[in-house]
Amino acid sequence: RAQAAAAVERLHGVTRQRFLTDIYPRRKPVVLTGLELGACTTKWTTDYLSQAEGSKEVKIHVSAVPQMDFLSKNFVYRTLPFDVFVRRAAEVKHKEYFLTEDEKYYLRSVGEDVRKDIADIRKQFPTLAEDVHIPEYFEKEQFFSSVFRISSAGLQLWTHYDVMDNFLIQVTGKKRVVLYSPRDAPYLYLSGSKSEVLDVDNPDLEKYPLFVKAKRYQCFLEAGDVLFIPALWFHNVISEEFGVAVNVFWKHLPAESYDKTDTYGNKDPMAASRAIQILDRALKTLEELPEEYRDFYARRMVLRIQEKAYRNDYG
Repeated sequence: RAQAAAAVERLHGVTRQRFLTDIYPRRKPVVLTGLELGACTTKWTTDYLSQAEGSKEVKIHVSAVPQMDFLSKNFVYRTLPFDVFVRRAAEVKHKEYFLTEDEKYYLRSVGEDVRKDIADIRKQFPTLAEDVHIPEYFEKEQFFSSVFRISSAGLQLWTHYDVMDNFLIQVTGKKRVVLYSPRDAPYLYLSGSKSEVLDVDNPDLEKYPLFVKAKRYQCFLEAGDVLFIPALWFHNVISEEFGVAVNVFWKHLPAESYDKTDTYGNKDPMAASRAIQILDRALKTLEELPEEYRDFYARRMVLRIQEKAYRNDYG
């Protein structure tokens, strides 16, 4: 079984000043409660949502199983009018469906042109955007995107990290979020920014033996809660009820550090991508040596990386 979880700290009524001076520099997740989020927390019923944005088409994920897996792509993309999608996502059993009568739905809003435009609730869902007051605990020019999300009850998103800091604002419904520190990356069996370990509650330890070493943090979000997820922290999200959330991402590093073609906020910083390419070339070069030498010099390279680049102040 997965290990017991450490609770994520919950703090009430945190001001912008306190967030920036006391909480933000610690680079740890925290749940902020009692913030002023606007009318959305009371207004956003399924009826209101359907009427507010009408029948414009949205592209959604449809999954026959609750655990969505980005690596094996065990879901399909479909398009529905927004009002139809909202009603379906709120149902448990469907009269009309794509795959099965108990399929799950998930909307992650995107820009008009996914390759060029970022998600911005003010542009894609202007009527709903008027109901939301986003806590501006960062400078306006740092803003990257505001992602509108709707999930069926029971839907679980794969474990992944983002390269930007973000607030997950739970507007309606409940979520459970499991998090892992960036320093536990060696135990998460990564494929790009995603973990191969789908079931974080009952992991296959024969396949993923090191996973038990990853320290699990956990929180439950109620309507009106805001979870601060620092960049590089891994997170796995289950929607315990049908719910609506808004995710706000902002640039924690200087703007030029980020990949200009990144519309999702999940491409590694430019310097990291270059370093990984250089490392891949170095490893290719090592293949010119016999196995015994390759092993010896690879270990020396690892030691050098640890010595030059690892932090030694991780508590």
